[in-house]
Amino acid sequence: MRRRLGACLLLLGCAGGGASRAPGPDAGARNRYEPSRDLGPLFHEIQMAQLFPDSKTFVDAVPRAPVADILAEWNRQRATAGFSLQRFVSERFDVPVESAKAYASDASQSMEAHIRGLWPVLTRSPDAADTRSSLLPLPSPYVVPGGRFREVYYWDSYFTMLGLVESGRTDLVKSMLDNFARLIETVGHVPNGNRTYYLGRSQPPYFAAMVGLYATATDTMSAYPYLAAMEKEHAFWMDGATTLAPGGTIRRVMRLADGTTLNRYWDDIPEPRPESYREDVLLGTSLPEAQRATFYRHVRAAAESGWDFSSRWMRDPKDLRTLETTNIIPVDLNALLYHAERTIAALRRKRGAAGDAQVASRFAAAAEARRAALQRLAFDEREGFYFDVRWPRAERVTDRPTLAAASALYFGVATAEQGRAVAARLERDFLKSGGFVTTQINSGQQWDAPNGWPPLQWLAMEGVRGYGRADLADVARDRWLGLNRRTYQATGKMTEKYDVVDAARPAGGGEYPTQDGFGWSNGVALRLSADAARRVKP
Repeated sequence: MRRRLGACLLLLGCAGGGASRAPGPDAGARNRYEPSRDLGPLFHEIQMAQLFPDSKTFVDAVPRAPVADILAEWNRQRATAGFSLQRFVSERFDVPVESAKAYASDASQSMEAHIRGLWPVLTRSPDAADTRSSLLPLPSPYVVPGGRFREVYYWDSYFTMLGLVESGRTDLVKSMLDNFARLIETVGHVPNGNRTYYLGRSQPPYFAAMVGLYATATDTMSAYPYLAAMEKEHAFWMDGATTLAPGGTIRRVMRLADGTTLNRYWDDIPEPRPESYREDVLLGTSLPEAQRATFYRHVRAAAESGWDFSSRWMRDPKDLRTLETTNIIPVDLNALLYHAERTIAALRRKRGAAGDAQVASRFAAAAEARRAALQRLAFDEREGFYFDVRWPRAERVTDRPTLAAASALYFGVATAEQGRAVAARLERDFLKSGGFVTTQINSGQQWDAPNGWPPLQWLAMEGVRGYGRADLADVARDRWLGLNRRTYQATGKMTEKYDVVDAARPAGGGEYPTQDGFGWSNGVALRLSADAARRVKP
């Protein structure tokens, strides 16, 4: 089994973690403009009126006057004859403009040249503080995904960084790490994106993997400045674990009856998502009122997972109202936290300062306990595959095999035998003409068949490669890159997801049109292309 520094800093000697109480967000972040909270009934009326084709547009708009003045004026005008909500909003809010709209692709360029040319288009300068904006300002440059995604996104950035490293832009990788460390320091975690309306949730915790990627591209010493942030983020995910009784749950932590502690996705706010407000409200109001808060929590937790939405979170794959996200113990989340615990232990041991050995031992023990739990609960011997686990009965969700199982390979959770079994299942059931498909269920949701997503392609390809299946990794890589190139040649764009079953169809599903740009597609394609070229050299 091949291992990588980017996955665990194993050259330091990986090992796992105790958890301290994670502090909450600083008052400055909470007191910044948050549209749904600050505009109240006006926000509801605007979003439900569907003045914009995308609910996210308005939450990214900037008020031209103090919110109190806008609300007072609305209350004065709303009942008057001839009042136009559309005109009222257009006169009092600056709506965001897509900065990339002026960019024109040059179809004569190779896909790789196109991607390198996109980095400046997708890079944002340090943000100026603006208390009227929902944007959480970041002190250093960063790369956005593109399209409707005008801010940095947490887990996207790891896969974007793959391409930045390949482009020699370790300076930009460092500035993004500095931003994430700053968010952990000031907010208490890395939000879904740097917007106030994302503060209730995070995303898959790739910070430690990002640090490993950066250290691999530069030197091991460059990881040490981020150690405190890694430990603080871990405390956020483990908040409440030390006092949780067996059979209990609190925030992102679940303790099984046997005392095993694992994690789930969560959001602290059981309300409609501001950036998808109308969609959530319409679905929520179709449920009995007593069920709505739980439904909204499941919706937001699915958004924290990054897989929004997928049949893996739904009791009925055809009915989004049956989301049960917070009842699922996800194999990929726990593989990530296993990796983070081992990385922290490795860095502490290598640094060797006073108290480091004791802390390293705690994190190493936590990692091994988590790995043992995943082996026992998530891996099915008969199926030869890793599955999510449903709370509270700790039952494997074996009717929903997903590409999330590849995380157990990428982060080294699987034994050699398990890795070979998972790789064989991925080859048999998930490999399609354009790469790996996300699930076996075509539910109409975007994180289901027939779609393939760049981050999952990378995890699956490199995961099976690490367990001796370079042949499978190469076939999947070539199919995926072939699909990327055909789409680019036909459209001049890199898109966020692709239909891997029928290359003639654009990927579909979801709450918004397929976006172009696109950060993680660029990063994965550039890295895979370069890796392929290196492997054919004599």
